[in-house]
Amino acid sequence: MFTLVPVNFFNPAAAREALAGIGKITDGQEVLYKDIPQYSAVLIYTSDGKDVPPEVFFILDELPRCQEYNKLLCTWDGGVLTLAVAQGRSLLLANEFKAADFTTAQYYIFLALKSLQLNPEVTTIHFRHPLPEDAEMSLYRYFKAVDCRSGQ
Repeated sequence: MFTLVPVNFFNPAAAREALAGIGKITDGQEVLYKDIPQYSAVLIYTSDGKDVPPEVFFILDELPRCQEYNKLLCTWDGGVLTLAVAQGRSLLLANEFKAADFTTAQYYIFLALKSLQLNPEVTTIHFRHPLPEDAEMSLYRYFKAVDCRSGQ
C-alpha cells in the first residue's frame, strides 16, 4: 500500500496517519517514506520489515527518462498492474490495480488514459519489464509504439 503526498504537505510524524487514511495497516507493517524530488512529492508506503519500496517508486524514478511529452510507464507482474502517467514534468496519475490477467491490465490502462483524456493512438506505452509476446502484440493494435524492456 502506498500514497503520494506533495512535499509541502508532508509531515514525517503524520506519515502513518496519512497512509491509514487510505487502507488498513496491519501489525508488524512499518511505514516508510522516500522523496520523489522530480515530482515534488513523498512516497509513503508500508513494509514488512524490508526497506524495499513498492514498484511505483521505480516507475516514478524512471518516468522522467521517457522522451515523449505524454509519458506512460507500467509494470505488470501477472497479478498487479502498476502505472504512472505524466505530461511533461507534471505527474497526472500513479496507482496500482489488481490484474490477474493481461486483459484486465489493459482495461485499467485504457481507463486511466480515458480519464486523463489521452489518446493511445499518439502515445507510446513503456513497460519496465518484458511482457509475454502475445500481450505485447495486443498493445500494438492501440498504441503508437510499445517499449517493453528489462528493468533498469
